Amino acid sequence: MGKQMTEMLKGTLEGIVLALLAEQPAYGYDITARLREHGFTDTAEGTVYALLVRIEQRGLVDVEKVPSEKGPPRKVYTLNAQGTQELAEFWKTWNTLAQRIEQLNTNNTNNTNEEN
Repeated sequence: MGKQMTEMLKGTLEGIVLALLAEQPAYGYDITARLREHGFTDTAEGTVYALLVRIEQRGLVDVEKVPSEKGPPRKVYTLNAQGTQELAEFWKTWNTLAQRIEQLNTNNTNNTNEEN
């Protein structure tokens, strides 16, 4: 993933993780694996765990410790009502931003074509 993609992802990763949790509750490693399945292959586990701490502190998820066969209990994160509201706001903001960026892209493409 290029530097520009990494920088853009930093600003949207929280919303992406909330969207994954809206699909189903998950623990940290599972979230990282699901991110990779969706094409976010360079997302480090440490980045995901730090983000999970932040969204837990902000009260966007409920956390349940579930026994693990391979060591200490896992923290399973479930999107709660506040997290659902935050996700809805993320999608609203994302759609507005995407429309504006697409408009700029269309304008720039048209200007480039006119110059040729």
